[in-house]
Amino acid sequence: MPDAKPAPDRLYRHTLPVRLAHWINVVCLPILVMSGLQIFNAHPALYWGERSDPDRALLSIDAVGSDDNEPIGLTTVFGRTFDTTGLLGVSTDAEGRVRSRGFPSWATLPGPQWLAMGRRWHFFAAWIFVLNGVLFAIYSLAGRHLWRDLLPSWRELRGLGGSIVDHLRFRHGDDVARYNGLQKIAYLGVIFGLGPLIVWTGLAMSPRMDAAFPWLSDVWGGRQSARTVHFMACVLFIGYVAVHVIMVAATGLWNNLRSMLSGWYRLPPPKSGGTL
Repeated sequence: MPDAKPAPDRLYRHTLPVRLAHWINVVCLPILVMSGLQIFNAHPALYWGERSDPDRALLSIDAVGSDDNEPIGLTTVFGRTFDTTGLLGVSTDAEGRVRSRGFPSWATLPGPQWLAMGRRWHFFAAWIFVLNGVLFAIYSLAGRHLWRDLLPSWRELRGLGGSIVDHLRFRHGDDVARYNGLQKIAYLGVIFGLGPLIVWTGLAMSPRMDAAFPWLSDVWGGRQSARTVHFMACVLFIGYVAVHVIMVAATGLWNNLRSMLSGWYRLPPPKSGGTL
């Protein structure tokens, strides 16, 4: 009897449109986050509703004292105040000088306080991010990427507990050729939930868009509410990216990077001890 055909050692895991969309986002997201923090620093506080009432801030970052008298950074969240000197409120700039500012210079784009340039970076990257997202959504629907690779099956939903355990143990499940149920839910939530949400609330903060389409902010109860939701969506994006990077590194950094660069993923060797 002829020998069985050897199992392939590689899998074409990511198509070119998926890889392009991924790497465009890799460039855009740091620019968006850092320039967004630059914009936030112009008024480092969050509110709910239409008005910005300092006495009713949900979150505020401030400094007590002056630059000449060693100011103290204070962050207030839902009425509770914390000393965050060195990180929030008061930090050291690139020249070693203590400055009163919301987020430190290493976390903003540009580093020095420059609102106009931060807005330019933010809007430039935002429109690329939006266009990339729209094109990816069209590809996912027309190219059946959504139905084939992203929608979880009933079996995967039932095995969601096992997927969570695998992620907590920083390892792949048994089927590395496909996204597992938890990955699919996360990707769908980011692509069709968190992404549109952050774009929507970003548009709702624009005075011009708000005048033309007042419902953009009315849904949230006002522009300040939209700003707060926008900030929280940014935090969720950062959390998602952090978990994603950790899992990429823990489950084979080079293999995962190679698959997102070339499309090809090297499969692990088959387990020994199987039946003949």
